[in-house]
Formats: sequence, C-alpha cells, structure tokens
Amino acid sequence: MRFIKGFFIGAAFIFLFGFISMSLWNALVPDLFHGPILSYWQALGLLLLAKIFFGGFRGRGGWHGGHKHWGHGSGWVAGSGECGPYWYKWKEELEKMTPEEKEAWKTKMKEKWGGKYSWGEEKKSE
Repeated sequence: MRFIKGFFIGAAFIFLFGFISMSLWNALVPDLFHGPILSYWQALGLLLLAKIFFGGFRGRGGWHGGHKHWGHGSGWVAGSGECGPYWYKWKEELEKMTPEEKEAWKTKMKEKWGGKYSWGEEKKSE
C-alpha cells in the first residue's frame, strides 16, 4: 500500500513539474528569444536532460558529484576525487619547487587573483 501511494504521489509530481516547465517555457522563451513552443513530452524530456546534466540521480550528482572544492581557509574539503584533470600535474610541479619558488608562485597567484583565495594559508586570528 505504501509503495502504491508513493508511486502515485511521485507520478503526480512528475506530471506537475512537466506541466509547470512547459507552461513557463511557452510563456517566456518564444517571446523573449524567438524559441520554439514545447509540447508536454518535450518539456518532460528537457527536465530529464537537465536532471542528468546538473543534478545526477544519486546524492549531489551532476558534474559536481564526488569532487573536492577549495574551502576558504580550510583546505580541501568533501568528496573523493581531485578537482580538475590537471591536478596531478600541478601537484608534481609544486612538489618539485623549492620553498622560494613556491613563495614566488603564491605571490604571483595572489597578484593575479587579487588575494581572493588563501592558497593553503591558515586564517589568522585577530
């Protein structure tokens, strides 16, 4: 009984989201961008495509899923992979640098990015 109730509630939400997406698209896109008018099934397909690209199907999913991101002042946080395909190359290059070269590189990055990121330094308590 619980499964059947959940199934019908899920089907109702899918129908509702498809109808809302179709209505919003057809009200805005043709007038603003001279885009096509979508049918209900096209809108549902567009929702599914967006879910695959941006939301995934498990947990956080999408292109963010499983990646580590830089935490402001707290170093690498969350996830199980490195951020970007060049991470290992950068890691090797940084390990080869002398402390003076690392300091020069950090200074260069701070100048380039305006000190926006901490670059591994701990936040100083005042």
